[in-house]
Amino acid sequence: MKPITIGKLRGLQQISSQRGTFTALALDHRQNLRKANPAFVSNEELSRFKTDVTAILASRSTAVLLDPEVSAAQAIAQRAIPNNVGLVVAVESTGYAGDATARQAQIIPGWSVEKAKRMGASAIKLLVYYHPDSPTASEIEAFTKNIADECAKHDLVLMLEPLSYSLDESKKLSSEEKRYVVVESAKRLTPLGADILKAEFPLDVTESDQRLWKEACEEISAATDIPWILLSAAVEFETFLQQVIVACNAGASGIAVGRAVWKEAVMMGSNERIKFLRNVARPRISRLTSLCHALAKPYTDFYTADPSFDWYKNYGE
Repeated sequence: MKPITIGKLRGLQQISSQRGTFTALALDHRQNLRKANPAFVSNEELSRFKTDVTAILASRSTAVLLDPEVSAAQAIAQRAIPNNVGLVVAVESTGYAGDATARQAQIIPGWSVEKAKRMGASAIKLLVYYHPDSPTASEIEAFTKNIADECAKHDLVLMLEPLSYSLDESKKLSSEEKRYVVVESAKRLTPLGADILKAEFPLDVTESDQRLWKEACEEISAATDIPWILLSAAVEFETFLQQVIVACNAGASGIAVGRAVWKEAVMMGSNERIKFLRNVARPRISRLTSLCHALAKPYTDFYTADPSFDWYKNYGE
């Protein structure tokens, strides 16, 4: 097992279950929600949606993932996050800069790892668009390392989310190439200082045979020595459920789930939304949390800490 600092260990404890597994409720979406519902052009309406979802679903999760622009501070102020649920805050700007086949990343203007730490975040989430064969691959690696160093400085957990993309604008990644990119991203990016890998399902489920699912997920587990969690990528709930079972049996430590649980609520009015979240979305995330608790590999299999009695004297130096 790898040694881990006290601050990062405490952060992992705060965003995980008692067994050390993760079910993060993902609500850091910004531009895609504004595009989906014209009402969400208003910061107030988008914030209200996220606060509703957080207030109803967060208690069934181990952590909630929010953005600093319209939801993290608001959810805290409105006491929508239960005291026993961790807070993960995004640091990256939504979307990407640069060419579609050579994507670049940037931090939200005016935001930082230090500010996330100061507001009480247990972890930060960094999303980067990454293809190992892209002209900007080394640039993304340096960017990731810089954020990882900032997290180390402030002793804050880094949840890293590499998203794959095609180097040919005329077509999406084939299932085979997606597998290569997802696994290679884990190999190249996690050694730069990430503490948790938030990974895509490594195959296109519309093209791949389910017999290959476990094998591909095991490749992610073999590619990194840190815990990895599966993101939902807006697939249908029942599909994600199947993916979660396979991924956890292949070594995943849990999930980060957003639209697979709550996406139908995006176009609903307030009363209908509340009813849906309580009657449909909440049982969904409860079921996923139970699955992860039963099947996922706990982060305690990866990390250890054994502080000496004078650890505090040099802490932070």
